[in-house]
Amino acid sequence: MNEEKTRLLMLVDDEPAQCRLVSTIAARAGWRTIFASDAEMAIAILGTQDGMMLDAVILDQALPGADSASLIAELKSNRPALPIMLMTSIGSSESAIEAMRAGASDYLIKPVAAERMIAALELASDHSKTAGELQPLTEKISQPLDFEEIIGSAPPFRAALAVAAKAARSRVPILIEGESGVGKEVIADAIQAASPRSKQPYLKVNCGALAPNLLDSVLFGHEKNAFAGAFDRRIGIVQQAEGGTIFLDEVDHLPAETQIRLVRLLNKNEIQPLGCQHSYKIDVRVISAANSDLLEKIEKGSFREDLYYRLNVVQLTIPALRDRKSDIPALARHFLSRMASQPGLRSLGITDEALSLLNGYSWPGNVRQLQSALFRAAVLCERDALTEQEFPQIASVVSSSNTKLESVNEGTGGIGVTLFEDDGNLRPLEEIEADVIRLAIGHYRGRMTEVARRLGIGRSTLYRKLADLGIDNAA
Repeated sequence: MNEEKTRLLMLVDDEPAQCRLVSTIAARAGWRTIFASDAEMAIAILGTQDGMMLDAVILDQALPGADSASLIAELKSNRPALPIMLMTSIGSSESAIEAMRAGASDYLIKPVAAERMIAALELASDHSKTAGELQPLTEKISQPLDFEEIIGSAPPFRAALAVAAKAARSRVPILIEGESGVGKEVIADAIQAASPRSKQPYLKVNCGALAPNLLDSVLFGHEKNAFAGAFDRRIGIVQQAEGGTIFLDEVDHLPAETQIRLVRLLNKNEIQPLGCQHSYKIDVRVISAANSDLLEKIEKGSFREDLYYRLNVVQLTIPALRDRKSDIPALARHFLSRMASQPGLRSLGITDEALSLLNGYSWPGNVRQLQSALFRAAVLCERDALTEQEFPQIASVVSSSNTKLESVNEGTGGIGVTLFEDDGNLRPLEEIEADVIRLAIGHYRGRMTEVARRLGIGRSTLYRKLADLGIDNAA
């Protein structure tokens, strides 16, 4: 990469191993990393030549002797436009909320996943792209859901869930395909919860987050002295999950040697750790997920055809959020309800106008991006319900593409019926019914026989409703 295109990252962290991991991931995307081991050094670096050229900062929330929110606020006071991301442990959502209120643009869950960190850095540093709530949070505030709890009524999504629920009862491998952020891990978790192995070990590996030369050891283990640096014997994830399930996320990133070992596992139910002279019989179920088209990778020679068909005994394709926009209102309320249980957040509604705005956006980051947008809006909202004002960047994108929607409902031809009050609560059924009848009378130009027929009621019933609801026939 040309030197002028190299971007500069400051990592504020005192853990050498984590510093090496983050800087290695950043280097793959063309970033150079400088390090600060404490808050005092981070502030000092801002005044140096490198500090003036910074494109982003990643700050470890566990930095000894430092209040991350205060440090973020001080960094932002010196450099208001500098994107700052907090690196935090699972379960530290309260710290993440405080950090975002102090000015952090995003947060990363440790251990850091390579693809997600790179995506967060790209969005944080690219000022030509929409910022703020359009930046995907790299992890979710959520707990595993049963199939009955998964939100979505769009036919392609329900069809995929039906196949998943049926396949959960068997031990056959399942391949889940779909764009990043559509919820593949959520589906995998539901499959595990509904399977006969639900009480057995369930271990996950993000194949895209690990260096290719480490994957064999992580998955299948190694013996002492199997390679340089193998000072102790290591039991791999597959063996640890004996009797249970492993979830291989981003399986499209598997290197060739690991693909061969995985074929052996799926074909013969056995593994051979690195440096071991014999193999082990293993009973483990494999659920995998891929962001890219594996058939294209097979054509290019980067993915084994025999592995594809062994992983793909049952195939699930999860549709993108733009293909199931009718699910956005239910998803939004579901996420807000779950967020309300997090320390530092409270119960919030969402207005019909805000939902219309969300419905008008294309959501390239899918469900994960929607959750991110709602999370950021909830953190910063001072009202009792989220309104259009909580989503300024989305509003600008929707407005610039002339996609202003008048209703949450699809198929209304641009003429909608408001379902929710400004506080986010549903309007009374009587009021909604009156609006529907008025819409029908206007649409069919007062032809009452046609109005009654299209509403599926008799003329006498229609006239009775007009009287009960106080609607003029000429409405």
